[in-house]
Amino acid sequence: MSEDRRLDVLRAIVSDYVSTREPVGSRTLVERHSLGVSPATIRNDMAALEEAGYITQPHTSAGRIPTDSGYRVFVDHLATLKPLTPPERRAIESFLAQAVDLDDAVNRTVRLLSQLTQQVAVVQYPSLRRSGLRHVELVLVSPDRVLVVLISDTGRVEQRMLELPTGTADLDESVVAEVRARINAAAVGRRMPALRTALEAVADDVAPTVAPVVRAVVDVVTETLTEDVEDRIVMAGTAHLARAGFDFSHTISPVLEAIEEQVVLMRLLAEMAAEQETPGRENNDVAVRIGVETRHAGLSETSVVAAPYGGASARDAVAFLGVLGPTRMDYPTTMTAVRAVARYLSRVVTP
Repeated sequence: MSEDRRLDVLRAIVSDYVSTREPVGSRTLVERHSLGVSPATIRNDMAALEEAGYITQPHTSAGRIPTDSGYRVFVDHLATLKPLTPPERRAIESFLAQAVDLDDAVNRTVRLLSQLTQQVAVVQYPSLRRSGLRHVELVLVSPDRVLVVLISDTGRVEQRMLELPTGTADLDESVVAEVRARINAAAVGRRMPALRTALEAVADDVAPTVAPVVRAVVDVVTETLTEDVEDRIVMAGTAHLARAGFDFSHTISPVLEAIEEQVVLMRLLAEMAAEQETPGRENNDVAVRIGVETRHAGLSETSVVAAPYGGASARDAVAFLGVLGPTRMDYPTTMTAVRAVARYLSRVVTP
């Protein structure tokens, strides 16, 4: 049997099943697709695909539907993704360009992605660990307290109150101004881990009376940029799952419970990000997990399509965004939308 023809038959089955939600039979394939072979040959090909585990027969005397493995082969053999039309690109660019700050950009993105794909959309906030520093602001609150404000190059803002160690000389505006200027000169544009080395060098280059202040500020900055609790996500479009309830074998409750635990999605996106950063995969700008590949029982009948944003590659990205929906998904269209939105969001959040 021709491997190319078997792949064509699988593509046809996936396409028909996604569009009709009905199991696909050999007669349907003959009528709808120009495969250039007889119905008997198609039946033989379908039997081989079923034996290989790529399609299955859900009911006696029914057609076939793709399995998770079948969808995986289909996705892995997508030669190209159909680009968005010029009006679609202009609409995305215009909508995201209207964002007034990072929160607005993230919220606009998640709503847009859900609308484009008719799936649950998920957007990670830019990770401080992956971001560079745009500015460190120090505000003198009292002689022994300073408000430290960190502004990342993606527009994320974090505030921490710093109480100086006992025995440190009282601060005044001139000392705060000096520390602010030196830290910004050393830190702006740097990412972890180069940031801490650069900041610690500042403490070695100031007067002994100022060095403890610098070290205290350095500790606050680096701790804030490395703490695990700073990652968060926003979601939109959960109602789309209810409309797709018939795509799940029993109930959508396990799916809803899984996505309500945001840590599940954050872990999944982190795993997908790590995979994209492995040698040989850095240029794959869209990642797909199908069914059991999500490694979570509640998501075993779903697929996740995700892409990095905020960098030239997954290794340089500041976060991921994506969509979650039933495995019976229009993968080419969904992957195109996710990739396009990630690219436009990158332009918004990176200087």
